[in-house]
Amino acid sequence: MKLHLGDLTVSTPAFEHGGAIPSRHAKDGEDLSPELRWSNVPEGARELAVICHDPDAPLTDGFTHWVVYGIPADATGIPEGGGGAFTEGTSDFGDAGYGGPAPPPGHGTHHYFFHLYALDAPVGAGPGLTRAELLERIDDHIVEQARVVGTYRR
Repeated sequence: MKLHLGDLTVSTPAFEHGGAIPSRHAKDGEDLSPELRWSNVPEGARELAVICHDPDAPLTDGFTHWVVYGIPADATGIPEGGGGAFTEGTSDFGDAGYGGPAPPPGHGTHHYFFHLYALDAPVGAGPGLTRAELLERIDDHIVEQARVVGTYRR
């Protein structure tokens, strides 16, 4: 996977970049996905995708908390708890939709990367793709990418 950096930005009113994710967005809280906002979607983008991933999880490839695709290129965000308005994939919890932070107690601070991808072609898949499946499908179609990172610890 290549880097595709540009002017695309993603943020959330739920926490500052690098700041703590509120417990309402955690698995042991209300388990609501945070609102995401973005801007500067590049010309030529036809669809957007979002992945939330925790690389600090004590697993070989980290832990995926959310996979969303089929987002129209003219969308400007996802409201809190609103991923179901688009096509949701399968998290590493084994469920469709968002599953909030749930690091092992005492494992320290984990980082949650909310990646936004602007794509030059539709994903063209039904619900249920995993992170690996989505990344394989979009690798050659990423126009730009951006991310916002939050932290959480138990």
